[in-house]
Formats: sequence, structure tokens, C-alpha cells
Amino acid sequence: MHAIRLHAFGPAENLTYERTEDPVPGPGQVRIAVEAAGVHLLDTTLREGHSGPFPAPAELPTIPGREVAGTVESLGEGADPGLLGRRVVAHLGTVPGGYAELAVTHADKLHEIPGELGAAEAVAMIGTGRTALGILSFTDLGPGSVAVVTAAAGGIGTLLVQYAKNAGATVIALAGGPAKVARAKENGADLALDYTLPDWPDHARAFLDATGPRATVVYDSVGGTTARSAVDLLGKGGQHVIYGWSGGGLHEGRPLTFTPEELAERAITSGSVLGPRLVQRGGGLRVLETRALAEAAAGRLRPAVQRYPLAEAAAAHRALETRGTIGKVVLEP
Repeated sequence: MHAIRLHAFGPAENLTYERTEDPVPGPGQVRIAVEAAGVHLLDTTLREGHSGPFPAPAELPTIPGREVAGTVESLGEGADPGLLGRRVVAHLGTVPGGYAELAVTHADKLHEIPGELGAAEAVAMIGTGRTALGILSFTDLGPGSVAVVTAAAGGIGTLLVQYAKNAGATVIALAGGPAKVARAKENGADLALDYTLPDWPDHARAFLDATGPRATVVYDSVGGTTARSAVDLLGKGGQHVIYGWSGGGLHEGRPLTFTPEELAERAITSGSVLGPRLVQRGGGLRVLETRALAEAAAGRLRPAVQRYPLAEAAAAHRALETRGTIGKVVLEP
């Protein structure tokens, strides 16, 4: 098979497209003919040798990637014969191997792709979708809510905007550059602003002054000055929900934090929802994955996908690192 392999930690150029041996499914495992493989910002961090929610690879070379969709084409000992030929999607967990034409995983990680959902869209929902629903479980959106979404044209941000609008909330979307602002508007945002422009907070405050209530929740994956300006839009009782801080790079950036005194003075709450809290609050990974796929299959959530050929994984990584992507990045063999 062909795969992307990393022989040495470092820049995106270290990702090489090459021929390697086909993986062999072990007991209880299946082998998937991959149609789409997800790329995550975390992958760029692991590529450089930094740990995150997952540890950096202990041995090289390695095949990156933890989200795949395709067709089951081979079974390991003990795997259900009924899985053969099924269109499935899986998050591989701590064991990578997704950037390839073939990938192996345990059968209990599989979800059958529902309805006519495409492989790339299924990949987006198995990782990004489950995270978005986990984040949303910390808030209670409704017709009286006013949500501010940073990085609103990203994979998670796209879904947060759509979900909030479906719930009847007013949405202020923040995105970097005209193309991303336009995409956020297409997703239903009531106001979409370019947060790279210095006057965006003025436009947001003018909008809130005209419509009435202050913001009730800020979904923040950027941190830094953008997050601080967004939090300034919150009214009393508002929530600052942190799920990333990409403003300085995944392993270099810092989340926006407040002292207890500042929170008391503002009468708001602020905190990260990443890690075990997100999984527990959402009912577990399996539940979140199943819900995410169902929402996409029903058309209630429409993941944005940016596709790259498998051989161009390095270009996909560079685009992610420079915020040059819209939505979920997917590699297609």
C-alpha cells in the first residue's frame, strides 16, 4: 500500500509518501480500505515530537492519523464476518495509522456510516463532530441565547454555529479573512466578523446594542487578545467556554485566564472543557460519536471539509499551521 510516513520529527516536509507493507489485522481487528483520513491540528504537534492529548510517537517511522472511513476488506481472527464489505468510520484512538490506503483497528471502534453520508463527512463527524457535541453539552442554548464563536470557519466552529442557529440562538461568528467570514455567514451566523481587523469589537458591540442582550456564551479556541475582546461582550452570568488556544500554535499558545476576583467582578464563568470532563459530560466517546454521525446523516449538522490527496499530506499540514484551511482537513488516497 501507499502511506504517509514520518521518519524524523520536524517540519511538514518530513512527511513522505511512500510504499510500505500492508497492515495485517490481529484478533478482533479489521482492515479498512481507506476512502478518507482525518487531519487534526494535533497531528502537526505530534509530527514535531511534542505530546498533547496523545503522546508523541515512541518509535519512528510512524504513519500518522487517527480518523478513517472506508470499507472493511479484511478480518482478523474472531472478527464478525458480517462486517466484511461494510462502509465504516472509526477513530483509531491512541494508535495512529490513518494516513494510508489501508488501516487496521479493533472492530469495537467501528461505526457503520449512516445513510448516504460521504466518507469525508463521516471522518469529520467521528472526531470533530464528537468534540463539538461534547463542548455544547456544557451550555444550554435557546432562543434567548447570544453565542460568540471564535474560529467560526474551522471544523468545530462550523458545527457550533450551525447547532446554535438550529437552537434558535443569535450567533456572532469570528473568523480570519474574507473567505472564512463569508463561510461563517453561509452557515447561518447573524453577524460574521474578521477578527484580524482591529475594529471588529466595535462592530460586535454595535450589533449587540441594536439587538438588545449581551452575549451569553463565548466558544473560544483561539485565546489571546481575540478571546479577551470576545469575553468583553459577555453579560452577567455569561460563560467563557475554552476548547483550544491556537493563537500561538497548539503547543505554544496559552488560554485566556482570569483570576477569581476578575470573574466575580464580571459575574461570568470561564474554564476549559477539554479532556475527561468533555467525554464524561457528553456521555462517553461512543455516545458522542453516534450522536454526531446521526446529526450529519439527518442534515442538521453539515461539516465543512477541505480535501487533499493523500500524497499531499505535507501541504495539508502547512495549510493547517498557517490557518489556511476552512473546515475539517481530509486526505483521500
